Amino acid sequence: MAGNANTSRHEKAEAWEKVKGMPKAMMEKVMNICVMTKEIAQDDPRKVIHSLKVGLSISLVSLFYFYQPLYENFGLSAMWAVMTVVVVFEFTVGATLGKGLNRTLATLTAGALGVGAHYLASLAGETAEPILIGFFVFLQAAIVSFIRFFPKMKARYDYGLLIFILTFSLISVSGFRDDEVLEMAHKRLSTIVIGGTACVMISIFVCPVWAGEELHYSIALNLDNLAHSLQEFINKHLKASEEGDSNKDNKSFMEGYKSVLNSKSSEDSLANFARWEPGHGKFKFRHPWDQYLKIGALSRQCAYRIEALINGHLNSPHIQGSSEIVGTIEEACIEMSVESSKALKELGLSIKNMMRLPSSNNHISESKASSKRLKALLQSSLKEQDTDLLSLIPAGTAASLLIDIVDCIQEIADSVNNLAALADFEDGDKSPKPPSSQSQALHCECAEPVPKIDSIV
Repeated sequence: MAGNANTSRHEKAEAWEKVKGMPKAMMEKVMNICVMTKEIAQDDPRKVIHSLKVGLSISLVSLFYFYQPLYENFGLSAMWAVMTVVVVFEFTVGATLGKGLNRTLATLTAGALGVGAHYLASLAGETAEPILIGFFVFLQAAIVSFIRFFPKMKARYDYGLLIFILTFSLISVSGFRDDEVLEMAHKRLSTIVIGGTACVMISIFVCPVWAGEELHYSIALNLDNLAHSLQEFINKHLKASEEGDSNKDNKSFMEGYKSVLNSKSSEDSLANFARWEPGHGKFKFRHPWDQYLKIGALSRQCAYRIEALINGHLNSPHIQGSSEIVGTIEEACIEMSVESSKALKELGLSIKNMMRLPSSNNHISESKASSKRLKALLQSSLKEQDTDLLSLIPAGTAASLLIDIVDCIQEIADSVNNLAALADFEDGDKSPKPPSSQSQALHCECAEPVPKIDSIV
């Protein structure tokens, strides 16, 4: 009995301690939320502006419900304008335009067909009318749902097809009990157009975030990340291995390529949104967005090779001073990596500033010349009988991967040149000075955007 009493008192004490600690725990959670809010706002202030824009749009369209003369014209249908703003307003202009046009055209088409289906069904008499309406609803839902599986339709018009099914079904089915189906369809379309127009206007004219610009700068940033990874590979391993102090555990500065590996989905989404956008700044209406996707795909191929180079070289045993040939190979690798890194940086600047930079071709030529010398060195080393082949394996593997990287950079350069021709890049002998990090904080019509891909897709 005494033991049970002690256990009970102990449990009560623990419960009381938890109760006393609840205010402190709540305060810690509130502080964590405040810190997270501050970090998100500082990381990309455009997220704050976007939230204010959404609030402004909903407030404006709510006037159709609050203002009595407008409410008398639209009635409860005014709520469709609010719903349109909630589902249509996106972070970028292209995404908002795409959703707005999809919703408007789908509502217009489905509303007209729904009214037509209701009229045809009513001609068949009271007995056959519900059967025909049900058949029409089944037929359109089945056909449109199958069309949504088409890759191109799903990429650009999936939302519109979904709204088409919803609107046609609502108009057709509700028209069976309500004779004023035409008026209902007209009010629904009008309020959706009003809500969509408010979204588009505010998205374009109030601190716009263009999906095309985000794609443009993200592709340039990917090339710069690849160049940074190559440069850090040189600094952290090759040069360190020559000095006998390999920094194999320090990988924090060599992971820029990982952001490139994970960029496909965001690039595809941005390219899709950019096609909806009107011409703005240096980006014309039919800007070659598909060419950016080609450069992005080649960048990922290069990133895979860099990943294999870094991981393979860091995890492989390095034989210090095993032969003079190994040192010669590593010197050639360093030279090739330096020129490749410079070429990628120049290509990134060329895209970012929309300017042709001939210096990138010079770096590519130097890296290809080093590649040829390296190939010749490897071939001659294999023919020598006194060569320790085991000592050549780590250096030879890195050399082979670097040769592939040089070939991949050549393909990237060709694609960038094609983009320059299609987009009418300016000619320039000197690369403009890149903007400071402080000037890249916010894009609001007059500031250059920094791609924040995680907030877009």
